[in-house]
Amino acid sequence: MESILEIYKIGYGPSSSHTMGPAIASKRFLQKYPYATRFCCVLYGSLALTGKGHLTDYIIQKTFTEKKKIIQVLFDYTTTLSYHPNGMKFIAYKGDEQIGEWIVFSVGGGSLKEENEPRNTSVTDIYPHQTMNEILNYCNVHQMDFVQYVKMFEKDELVSELTKVLKQMKKTLQQGLFEEGNLPGGLRIQKKAKDFYHQYLKEPSKEKLVYAYALASSEENASGHLVVTAPTCGSCGVLPAVLFSYQIVHQLDDQVLIEALMIAGLIGNIVKTNASISGAEVGCQGEIGVACTMAAAALTYLQGGKNNDIEYAAEVALEHHLGMTCDPVDGLVQIPCIERNAIAAMQAYNVASYVNVAGAMHNITLDSVIQVMKETGTDLHAKYRETSTGGLAIHNRSNYGK
Repeated sequence: MESILEIYKIGYGPSSSHTMGPAIASKRFLQKYPYATRFCCVLYGSLALTGKGHLTDYIIQKTFTEKKKIIQVLFDYTTTLSYHPNGMKFIAYKGDEQIGEWIVFSVGGGSLKEENEPRNTSVTDIYPHQTMNEILNYCNVHQMDFVQYVKMFEKDELVSELTKVLKQMKKTLQQGLFEEGNLPGGLRIQKKAKDFYHQYLKEPSKEKLVYAYALASSEENASGHLVVTAPTCGSCGVLPAVLFSYQIVHQLDDQVLIEALMIAGLIGNIVKTNASISGAEVGCQGEIGVACTMAAAALTYLQGGKNNDIEYAAEVALEHHLGMTCDPVDGLVQIPCIERNAIAAMQAYNVASYVNVAGAMHNITLDSVIQVMKETGTDLHAKYRETSTGGLAIHNRSNYGK
């Protein structure tokens, strides 16, 4: 597996796969063909179908324009490349002559893969294990917890990099708590985090604080502001809401939250390696479902849970998000995405509480649920996988907005 830092990318919303990934791909193609006079990019599958709402064409054009290069972005609404639904083809020209072409895929969380590149391995892999069962067995043999395991294989700068991640999560959340007005796009959705936070201040409760925090980060993402993927932009509100609300209630220092980020990152990494965190590939179970899984695991660790407890919490959280569709209204990362962040954050608390009462003994493993999630995502009809052609995306009848 790769470094857990690949799970936590700092970048601009609203979508890690539709904005962050294409922006990174654009920069790489520009570096490869600096002397090209013009460029073209063809978007396929989900990138085409929800690209407008997700600002895919905007971010690509912005990236090329900043380098004073001309690019034409085309939407192919009928073609989905077999490797992954988020396909892009970049073409470079010098005058009228084509001098280069690159097909690349944005596979979730801002990560890129090339055609026929193995999905579950990378040249940058640093962990010798790929599954939770392998990691549990290794930790049992060597008598270590998951934090010690992560520190053993990660680079020396892990803590300093995670400190930056935590600071940006907090900055995003705090900024979102005091924003007003409507979110960009045509849905006229009013930002709610500030109102939720004021209600919390008047009558404090854990639920109100968690909801306010989750909405704050999610609304910042929907506004195209700077966020941290956890594991994606569309699900960026879950983990910060859980971590910072727990910190407030229990007066924890940031160092403990850094360790919780290690736990969450390890869990997200396992899912990403063996299945997917791309809504275009497996539906929202790969985004909100995995975010809740990461948060439940981190919370269980903060509450004193051991390796088997953490694995159980992750299993329960992911199991009960199986089959969740990705059907954004108007292709915007707003409905149902924002509310899902708030609900999933509280669900992480529920899962941790359940595991604390139930104990670590259980029958279904996290590895099994990850495999089922992958199979379920494959079986989901394309209209429920971030194409905005089915589900809530076409059955939104409210005239009042949300």
